[in-house]
Amino acid sequence: MRIVHVLLMTLALLLTPAAACAQGAFGTGAPHISARLSAESGAPAPGQETTIAFAMTPEAGWHGYWENPGDAGLGMTVKWTLPKGVNIGALRYPVPEMLTISGLMNHVYEGPYAILAPLAIAPDVPEGTRLPIRVRAEWLACTDKICVPEGADLSLNLVAGSGQVQPADGARFDQWRAHLPRPLGAQASYAMADGKLRIAIPFPAGAQASDVHFFPLAEGFARYAAPQKVQREGDRLLIETEAGEGFKGGRAQGVLRTGDHVGFLVAAVAGPVAAPGGGAAQTILIALAGAVLGGLLLNVMPCVFPILGLKALSLARAGGQEREVRREAIAYAAGVIVACLALGGALLALRAAGAAVGWAFQLQDPRIILLLLLLVTAIAFNLAGLFELRAFGGGERLAAKGGMIGSFWTGALVAFVATPCTGPFMGAAMGAALVLPLAASLAIFAGLGLGLALPFLLLAYLPALRSRLPRPGPWMERLQRIFSIPMFLTALGLAWLLGQQRGVAAMTLGLGAALLLALLLWWLGGRQGRGKSGGVMVLLGALILLGGGMALLPAKAPAAASAQASRAIPFDEARLASLRAAGKPVFLYFTADWCLTCKANEAAAIDRAETRAAFDRAGVTVMVGDWTNADPAITRFLEGQGRSGVPLYLWYAPGGEGRALPQILTVSTLTALVP
Repeated sequence: MRIVHVLLMTLALLLTPAAACAQGAFGTGAPHISARLSAESGAPAPGQETTIAFAMTPEAGWHGYWENPGDAGLGMTVKWTLPKGVNIGALRYPVPEMLTISGLMNHVYEGPYAILAPLAIAPDVPEGTRLPIRVRAEWLACTDKICVPEGADLSLNLVAGSGQVQPADGARFDQWRAHLPRPLGAQASYAMADGKLRIAIPFPAGAQASDVHFFPLAEGFARYAAPQKVQREGDRLLIETEAGEGFKGGRAQGVLRTGDHVGFLVAAVAGPVAAPGGGAAQTILIALAGAVLGGLLLNVMPCVFPILGLKALSLARAGGQEREVRREAIAYAAGVIVACLALGGALLALRAAGAAVGWAFQLQDPRIILLLLLLVTAIAFNLAGLFELRAFGGGERLAAKGGMIGSFWTGALVAFVATPCTGPFMGAAMGAALVLPLAASLAIFAGLGLGLALPFLLLAYLPALRSRLPRPGPWMERLQRIFSIPMFLTALGLAWLLGQQRGVAAMTLGLGAALLLALLLWWLGGRQGRGKSGGVMVLLGALILLGGGMALLPAKAPAAASAQASRAIPFDEARLASLRAAGKPVFLYFTADWCLTCKANEAAAIDRAETRAAFDRAGVTVMVGDWTNADPAITRFLEGQGRSGVPLYLWYAPGGEGRALPQILTVSTLTALVP
């Protein structure tokens, strides 16, 4: 049937007005998909392998085909002419894309792509021997209306030598290799019954998988255009679709796509495929528990604890007014949970739109940092007694409408400020939230908010706990002033973060805006002391400051600062693969300037003389991925590790796979990694 489809499309080419233009591709004009043969090393070493590539570049609107092209199309065929002592292996195709035309599913490449092949030189080939490589390659180029058979005679002139790879060539081939499907390393199983095909693929529960699709290599294994239903259950992926026709049974291979041009080579044998059971529910419950515990631990962050302390003071002032206490607690918890759901929903929406973002994506935008800087500055001066604000003051009546509204927005602000870092229990939970169904994902984000609000809820609903709070008195006002100190420090940290993201000019702009806001609040406090109002004027002035500051922020980030202090090299996935291939030990960590846990670990364990000395003795390469600003390459790598945020610490022993380290590091943890 595929040949019939191709013939029909070719016939359409000959019968359409566009045929004269496309006809040149049959040998008289430029092809619609240009091909270039390239070698990773121009001097391959005898007894070793190198890689060669067909670099294919389609014209706009044209596409080439995967080795199993689907319902229509043809993959590339090659005929080699090789010198003695040279052998070339099978072609290796990158993970394909899907293209449906008139109900036919095509496995294609709509942009530039590269088909790789290993080239081996026999050990007895003398160095300096010329190695002319000749190949006749033929492929099919198509649009959504016409197809053109194309081909080219390509050549390479290599010389046997040292096998040296130029950095630019190595980087280009590493980029191409990153799009090849990786061996899964575990066998899948499939079952066919009543025209249905079900495949169970081993896949770690914590590993990232999005936009999943199974591309079969075996002819007739599955109906290509049929929809595929994908479910995650524990450490496996379940795929259900329509079975194809003509499959003879036995071992079947295919490519499992788990992301944008990312996938795994899967081998499956016939066997039982159990229906989805309680494994998925168990995974959701574990992730939900991790989110609740992670949110609970966020309460000890210096920008959260003062606000939580003030809410506790408001309970102490409330005395025995149980109803009012619980109403305020519910409002506070609602604000926290709604904010977490909003952040989680925005994250899922951005990812569905194709953006490579992760948890705490909002703190990668300097405009959000400026907004937080002004908010935290206002909170700090409120705690210091410069002016009164019902949302954070504890002296108002809890039953008042303003108190309820204030509690809600206090909770929302707490969630917005507290969620940048993934602490203990949160890493796996947030990673799971990105791959689970929408309802389960939102439940995990809500669980994070519940954990964050839990201390205040417990105080409100357990009078025995609240009875242990000290009685109201003058000490409460002094404690409120003390609570302003960590908030001022938080504001200072946000100003520093602006400087890290957009340079000294941005930091100066942020501090200037905070100073002008402080003057407005000082004016407001004076009017409040005389029994007058002015909140609307201050709010308007704050909005003008925020809008003007956002407009004046530098558009570009300064040049990335090198990690010379810790002698680390910037994260580069190709460089990491090169170091691992060379048998070098690597300590890789991902950080961000807005991540409190990250900075604490760096100060306490990573940037310590004892750690550096141990790593130097063992020849450990330290590699750091800075996620302060949005970096799609880091985001994709984090997702591949089943994480959606920082910190993440990985140890690669010589010749071994990466091992995730605890999220709280010590010097002994790191020095114990090396002999």
